[in-house]
Order: sequence, then structure tokens, then C-alpha cells
Amino acid sequence: MKAFILMIGFALMTMSCGSQIYLDPVTLNSSIENKEFDFNATRAFPTNYDVINVLNSMPGSTSTRLLNLDPGYGFNLKKDLFSVALPYFGRAFNVNPGDATKGGLTFESKEFSVKQSTSKKGNTLFVITPTDQRENYIFSLEIFKNGSAFLSVQSNNRQPISFDGNISAAK
Repeated sequence: MKAFILMIGFALMTMSCGSQIYLDPVTLNSSIENKEFDFNATRAFPTNYDVINVLNSMPGSTSTRLLNLDPGYGFNLKKDLFSVALPYFGRAFNVNPGDATKGGLTFESKEFSVKQSTSKKGNTLFVITPTDQRENYIFSLEIFKNGSAFLSVQSNNRQPISFDGNISAAK
């Protein structure tokens, strides 16, 4: 019964999010064509079950695999700069224990490649690969027609993590 209620709640939440317009279509298309926009992360979806178990053990937990994020997390894509400021929840395989500044995904890249394609449903897909970083990252971003977006981050040194958010015009 609990699972049924969660499924209905998730379906209603998804429907309400799908009808919300985050960015007007003209500005969205212009930002996508120019490949200059900001991704604003609103939720994180960790894949590490240790993190999920800790989240579920907290008082008032909703037994979900998502974390609501404060404003300010995301990335900025411009022609000559890819600036990332995202939190990370999961397992990193090679770390420097005393270096507290490397906890999240925070870096700026001036050498990166951007591949753009379109899905069968008409959503825009971006694959952004920075080449001047110590870790090999692959950022896969799917932008929906209403301006919402889903980001998946893969690395050679960390477990994958996904983010939900929206697109805004580059600042």
C-alpha cells in the first residue's frame, strides 16, 4: 500500500513539473543554439546505497533517493569556459584525505568538447567532456522543451550521480 501511494505521488509530482515552464521557448532555443546557458541543479540523485541508507535513517526521512539542493549549484556553459559547482554524494575511489576542497564537483575548464543531438521526443541532448581536468568527466545533459533538464555525471574516479534542474540564460 505504501508503494502504491508513493507511485501515485511521484506520478502527480512528475505531471505538475512537466507542465511548468522554466524558460520561454525563444530564449531556450537561442541559448541552446549558442551553446551558452546555465544549468541550475535543484535535486541530486546519488547512486551509492551507503548514502541512500544514511538518508533513509534520518528522522523525518521520506525513503526516497533524492536530495533537494539549495540554490547556487549547477554549471555555466559558455563558448570558452565550462564552470562547474555541484555537490557530490557517493564514493570516490582515489582521494587525498586531507584535501577538503575536493569534496564536490567544483572546477573550471577552458578545454572541453560539446556534442549536441536531438532525442526521438525532440529533447536536446548535450555531452560535455572537459579535457584539462585530472579526472575524466562526462556530463550528459537532456534539456526538455519546457526548460527543465536532467544531468548525469560520470567519472573515472567516482560513482555516477544525477541531478534534476532547469536551464536559464547565461549570465
